[in-house]
Amino acid sequence: MTQATFATCDFCDPHRDGVPPGFAVLPPVFRNYASSAPFSGQVVTVQCFEDNTTVKSVLETEGKGRVLVVAGAGSLRTALVGGNIGKLVEKNGWAGVVVDGCVRDVRELAPLQVGIRALASMPMPPMKRQEGLVDVPVHVQGVVVRPGDWLYADDDGIVVSDKPLC
Repeated sequence: MTQATFATCDFCDPHRDGVPPGFAVLPPVFRNYASSAPFSGQVVTVQCFEDNTTVKSVLETEGKGRVLVVAGAGSLRTALVGGNIGKLVEKNGWAGVVVDGCVRDVRELAPLQVGIRALASMPMPPMKRQEGLVDVPVHVQGVVVRPGDWLYADDDGIVVSDKPLC
């Protein structure tokens, strides 16, 4: 994992009187499930619902330090990322994954040296219907995230920008 030299608070400080277009802060509902180190990268998106086949196929590709944002509609009924998929994140050079949904295999995710953020842990596995869209604008907790945006995550939160911030 690349050493981060940023603080999300520093990105937000200039915007206390209003957030400019192209900059957003995700709501503080995401928990950390792997390395607690900050992570950042250019965004790749997957839109899916209770089916992680597309998530897995994207993470099987070379990550090049990017961040996968999984728009799982906030479902708390099944997990979209588990231990095996978490290992793909690390093995294939992804900086991290942000899941608007759940993870499972928490003990397997914990030692990974990548960022993994999700709403909750849920032991129920996902369905395998081969459904999902890649690199489309997605809604994550009311925030639009676009392919090619830049995501920055640290202990204070997650910000998204349409241009690199550092």
